Amino acid sequence: MLKYSTLSNMSSTKPPNENETPKERKPGLRSVQTTMLFRAVNPELFIKPNKPVMAFGLIAISLCVAYLGYLHATAENKKDLYEAIDSEGSKYMRRKTSKWD
Repeated sequence: MLKYSTLSNMSSTKPPNENETPKERKPGLRSVQTTMLFRAVNPELFIKPNKPVMAFGLIAISLCVAYLGYLHATAENKKDLYEAIDSEGSKYMRRKTSKWD
């Protein structure tokens, strides 16, 4: 009988203390206790998002991708051209032709 009474006392939950104030919960890892090394290696977890910087980065990445697409499109047009020199020594652009044609 003694064992049962001690087990029932251990399993019961304590009533909330009226003197304790509930702490505000912060989203993410800002409220978690971490080391300075962890914060230095993972700053994106602790810094609030900066919308103007995000917009600038999105525009910059988009322009870089558009420029690469432009280079790819113009390279296909220049692929069949080469600079040739005629018998008089002047240079001109000529389309590549196959010996089989």
